[in-house]
Amino acid sequence: MEISIREAKTEDLPELLEMEQALIREERPFDPTIRPDPVHYYDIPEFIEQDDVCLLVATSGARIISCGYAAVRKPRHYLDHDTYGYLGFMYTHPDFRGRGINGRIMGQLKSWCRDRGLKELRLTVYTGNSPAIRAYEKVAFEAHILEMRHRL
Repeated sequence: MEISIREAKTEDLPELLEMEQALIREERPFDPTIRPDPVHYYDIPEFIEQDDVCLLVATSGARIISCGYAAVRKPRHYLDHDTYGYLGFMYTHPDFRGRGINGRIMGQLKSWCRDRGLKELRLTVYTGNSPAIRAYEKVAFEAHILEMRHRL
């Protein structure tokens, strides 16, 4: 079946909320500080409406199988750029992984950022999430900063 990519619509909200919960379930083993359910990472309805956010979905037939967003953000005051693109909510249903779908979504998000004059892209990923890290490295991302913590 053909896979197509398009901007998310309000009627996609139920499927996107399910995908958000699937993403949280997959990331919970990497971070014991994620609150118990119910928890949300994103304001998905707001992402669909905002002009400075591009939320994309990949579909196979009528089913949403993957998603991701880019948002215009302000960097720390000491950096050499005024804005950058932040990528997040990168999720592909397990049955569709390994087919380059995430790379296609990221390619379109990169274009969206480039069209807005952004010169820097960033994202965050858990250090233990090797499959995600490999997927991001395939589309030219590289490790930059390691955030460390110590729980008391």
